[in-house]
Amino acid sequence: MSERPRIDTAEALKVLRSSSLAKVVQAEIETIILSGTYTAGEKLNESAIADQLGVSRGPVREAFQALHARGLVEMIPNRGVFVQRITKHDAVAIYDVRAGIFGTACRLLAERVTTTQIADLNALLAQMDVAGARRDLEAYFPLNIAFHSAIVNGTGNTVLSETYFGLVSRLHLFRARGLVHGGGFENSNIEHRAIVAALDARDPRAAFEAGFAHVQAGKQRIVTSGESVADVA
Repeated sequence: MSERPRIDTAEALKVLRSSSLAKVVQAEIETIILSGTYTAGEKLNESAIADQLGVSRGPVREAFQALHARGLVEMIPNRGVFVQRITKHDAVAIYDVRAGIFGTACRLLAERVTTTQIADLNALLAQMDVAGARRDLEAYFPLNIAFHSAIVNGTGNTVLSETYFGLVSRLHLFRARGLVHGGGFENSNIEHRAIVAALDARDPRAAFEAGFAHVQAGKQRIVTSGESVADVA
């Protein structure tokens, strides 16, 4: 009988700790980037960020690689790492892909949605109505994110979730303020209610169509808006 290969426990734990630390650092840097601390095209200083986070440069370097794969930073040989620039053309292309993914999320959730989930979505809609009536983007924006996240996470499909949130992160770099123009608050919540109605009816096809149409409408608000500030759909 052949002997089983010996596992170096200390080395395995070291690798695990290193991997976990890199993910934490990645999340922290992503939060910093999406908060607007750095402008589009601005260079990220590996050493300064490592000092800021209290870690060595290794995990920061790993985090940069992961953020590059997610499309949040650009890595230019012999020059460094820069916050990715997202143009309106880029944003429109991302919206087209996002529409299909979010529509699929709505369809999948319609097949398994619970009464509690429907109640939670309706509670978010009520809060968004209040924020929208006040034209309060600062209050509306996180509620809008929570609404979409509840639907995507509710599917239980991790591949779909990872893909969707990667696209959303890139859109946050663009920040197009379509909501405050042309009745964006009201129209967006009308679209949200159509999604919840289809989910409550447990109608996968209608849920897909409502979710897809909502993101496409968000894209249209981007196209017709002359400014850029916050996500719309």
